[in-house]
Amino acid sequence: MADNRAGTGTALPKGFRSAEQGWPELDRIPHPPRRLPLLGDVLGVDRRTPLQDSVRLARGLGPIFRRKAFGNEFVFVWGARLVADIADESRFAKHVGLGVANLRPVAGDGLFTAYNHEPNWQLAHDVLAPGFSREAMEGYHSMMLAVAGRLTDHWDRELAAGHTVDVPGDMTKLTLETIARTGFGHDFGSFERSRPHPFVTAMVGTLTYAQRLNSVPSPLAPLMLRDATRRNAADIAHLNRTVDDLVRARRESGRGDGDLLDRMLETAHPETGERLSPQNVRRQVITFLVAGHETTSGALSFALHYLSRHPEIAARARAEVDRVWGDTPAPAYDQVAKLRYVRRVLDESLRLWPTAPAFAREARKDTVLGGEHPMRRGAWALVLTPMLHRDPEVWGADAEQFDPDRFDAKAVRGRAPHTFKPFGTGARACIGRQFALHEATLVLGLLLRRYDLRADPGYRLRVTERLTLMPDGLRLRLGRRTAPAQAAAALTAPQDAVSAGRCPVHGMGD
Repeated sequence: MADNRAGTGTALPKGFRSAEQGWPELDRIPHPPRRLPLLGDVLGVDRRTPLQDSVRLARGLGPIFRRKAFGNEFVFVWGARLVADIADESRFAKHVGLGVANLRPVAGDGLFTAYNHEPNWQLAHDVLAPGFSREAMEGYHSMMLAVAGRLTDHWDRELAAGHTVDVPGDMTKLTLETIARTGFGHDFGSFERSRPHPFVTAMVGTLTYAQRLNSVPSPLAPLMLRDATRRNAADIAHLNRTVDDLVRARRESGRGDGDLLDRMLETAHPETGERLSPQNVRRQVITFLVAGHETTSGALSFALHYLSRHPEIAARARAEVDRVWGDTPAPAYDQVAKLRYVRRVLDESLRLWPTAPAFAREARKDTVLGGEHPMRRGAWALVLTPMLHRDPEVWGADAEQFDPDRFDAKAVRGRAPHTFKPFGTGARACIGRQFALHEATLVLGLLLRRYDLRADPGYRLRVTERLTLMPDGLRLRLGRRTAPAQAAAALTAPQDAVSAGRCPVHGMGD
């Protein structure tokens, strides 16, 4: 476990700290022009799109800049050299920033929202890490295929009726059912519903509310968001009830199939023998259900958008699927990792629009960022991932263009570390990274093999922000392929294994 304490033996400060408290030379860091007294840097910004506003400002202000809102100052970092420095685990740790802290009423000290000094995240990580091992991932594969079959059945019906498909909506159904089935043995029946499952509605409500809190002065939030606060309380209560019912059903029915919920309920820490408390189980289940599907659905939606806009790239990816999978009824587990170009499409989509678009880091001790900017112990900065992924010094003058070949093996080897961070960094990086990548690569392969993806010529990409990112209003028209590989209807298969990703908590890299 990483040491999250400074030399004095006391825990790092927690709670929100404006940048003036931690950056002694803050005046050297640029900020937007036309700063207003009291209000700060609010001219020309939209409270619904704070991330995209920050990206726009970053282009003119450079690799480190600051913004002020209602008396609170924030420092943003995106230059590759500075991000590589702030990723140093010996000097910096995860900081639970405002947006993430706003989720603590529902997720508490879950894996994503825990403060570094709270012990439950490390306990949960060590107990649950085997749930993402090679053997566990192999076991999830057939369930992923089964859920993907429900998606293609739905899309086949939409195609036959001459309808377009709601890409973000359907990807959300797919990924929710996948994490619910593989992790908790539960079926939300998403594809049998004409409207989103109430769990999804409540989840979107809590994420949107957390986002809104970022743009409202803290003292005025109870007054300005009175109705929204009541709705948020109801949303949290629904999420809690849903998870409590799920856990209760498992306890009453006995052991499941060794899934994540079984591990939460039955597994003791391998060294201490400690088990997850009932409250911790609830928080981890909510964390996995929300984080385990919200970000993956966004990644798939952006990838399908770019594939529909670049038919030559879609044709190349489809040819790889046909070559690697052939006319097998359904791909085996080890065949998914062989879709190297499809994976590049996914990575390039995550480069341009990382669905978890920022992560915060705090100084473990007094230090100097990049050899230029002094930071006191506990000072923090927000890494603006979409701008890191567009740094022209790393990605070239055409960094705004969609080009999956940026991720061929030679190009990846030629780039410096810490330049591609869609899953965060260090000890607190996403535990489910390999799960998400396997699921998304599998689904893209299945959809490319089955359909031609046709964009609406009038659609222009709009991005919805609710802490995570999602294309807004994206619909595609489908064409049915006639390739031999499409004759197979069953989406269940035996599985073979490939090596799962390395775990950053145990010092084996990101």
